[in-house]
Amino acid sequence: MLIRGQRIGYLPLAVFVGHVLLISAQVNASPDSSLLRTLTFRTLTELQRVMASSVGAVRGVWNGYVWLQDVQEENAVLRETVDRLELRLQRQNALVQRAKSLQQLLELRDSTDALTLTAEVIGVDATPWFQTLTVARGSADGVRSDLAVIAPNGVVGRVLDLPGPRAAKVQLLIDRNAAAGAIIERTRLIGIVSGTGDNALRMDFVSNLEDVEVGDRVLTSGIDGVYPRGFVIGVVSVVERGVDLYKSITVQPAVNASGLEDVLIVMSDERLVQAEGLQ
Repeated sequence: MLIRGQRIGYLPLAVFVGHVLLISAQVNASPDSSLLRTLTFRTLTELQRVMASSVGAVRGVWNGYVWLQDVQEENAVLRETVDRLELRLQRQNALVQRAKSLQQLLELRDSTDALTLTAEVIGVDATPWFQTLTVARGSADGVRSDLAVIAPNGVVGRVLDLPGPRAAKVQLLIDRNAAAGAIIERTRLIGIVSGTGDNALRMDFVSNLEDVEVGDRVLTSGIDGVYPRGFVIGVVSVVERGVDLYKSITVQPAVNASGLEDVLIVMSDERLVQAEGLQ
């Protein structure tokens, strides 16, 4: 332990060191500032710069996040708007197609000599065993069995037995149990067209000696008592010499039943009968 006299001896030394430090602090680094003030200023400004940079970075990240949130919300709104517009466009296109279909149906009705009834297609039943569709017309509208059903492109089929009051089943001509009298338009050759059950038709009883070409149009002949004469059945797609007396002829049907929305039911052929009676 230091004695009291020794502690008193160190006092002048401490005072001297303190004066040296104080004088050093007063040495000017520039005409307007002391070295200590300059160091302090530089230190503070550097800290301010770092803090300002950090705050700016944080503000930028936050602003970016907020901006991204706004962009995502705007994109969601835009996607919803686009979806609504696409649905509206689809509905409008469907209405346009329906209007075209009805216009074609009216033109067919006005051009034929048969009395017809417009019917909306409300169902299609296409299987390997049965090819039918359902129309929104029935016995209450005067519909009965074995009436021909046609479309602007050609023959669809015939009404099956026992139609309901407001609906009826139509057997498509491509059904394997369906058939119709047919004639090749170019050569006037007569045969029978029947369904194959797989969206195709075959034409039977045309001799191997007769002239038939791919692309020939096949029409209804009227000899079956169901289909009026002159409606398009389809186009010959394959012609081959048969193993017996008759050619093997495949006919591509003119009507695609899966795309039908409306058809015409041929109620009677009275106008045609009257017209022929006046000749």
